[in-house]
Amino acid sequence: MAQQTASPPATSGVMRAIAGKVWTSVFPFIVVIALWQFASLFFPRFLFPSLIDVFWRCIDIFSTGAMFWDVMATVLRILAGLGGAFIIGGLLGLIMVRSKAADKFLSPILTLFQGIPALSWVVFAIIWFHGVEFRIFFIMVMTTLPAFTFQVIGALRGMSKDLTEMVFSFRPTRLKLFRVMIAPAILPDILTAWKVNLGNAARVVVVAELVGATGGVGYQLLQQQQLFDMVGALAWTLQLVFFVLIVQGALTLIENTAFRYRAVSERAL
Repeated sequence: MAQQTASPPATSGVMRAIAGKVWTSVFPFIVVIALWQFASLFFPRFLFPSLIDVFWRCIDIFSTGAMFWDVMATVLRILAGLGGAFIIGGLLGLIMVRSKAADKFLSPILTLFQGIPALSWVVFAIIWFHGVEFRIFFIMVMTTLPAFTFQVIGALRGMSKDLTEMVFSFRPTRLKLFRVMIAPAILPDILTAWKVNLGNAARVVVVAELVGATGGVGYQLLQQQQLFDMVGALAWTLQLVFFVLIVQGALTLIENTAFRYRAVSERAL
């Protein structure tokens, strides 16, 4: 009887918590949308168009095969570039952790790469290579490689030495060592690196497509700029925003699922 009377309040508490999280996530977007729509009442359409027009242009992009393919081309370029940079950066990070000589040699080079602007990589790629897709892949890899490498190095070096020695005392296989100790230790930093690089990649790919591609969101934004069409510029920009939000949500879901065992402090820092 006691359990039957306690369940409804517990369920309503969970529902209130979920509703609170949804409201906290959605409220900033509502404020931005309201401010933009309010501004559209007082400014010319080519400066602040109504978001209703932007919404219908987004629907047009989704429903038109050729335009939707431009969105997918940009998404695939981002994912390919991030995947390539993650694989290369992971291997470099592993080598640099295991070898001090490699660390001393590669660290200054990666730091040098970090200081080169994305637009410079675009110019280099146009001069060095012919293929459009390889140019964009090269630009994406070079702009995100240092962050992935340094994040992997930091994650590997941050593992507890005492815990490492204790695990080695059980003589685990390489696969078990990776599954039980290394993966849980480095995964939070890896996911953080993906979240940070995702936003950077979305900005860089647009620059690369602006000057070196004949399709994609960046190319379409260039067309809207030439037509002085603010509605189109916003609609194409939102395609990338939607993509980043979806992938960020997926990464957060993976993080929450993989680390649901971690204790959560009731006090804020």
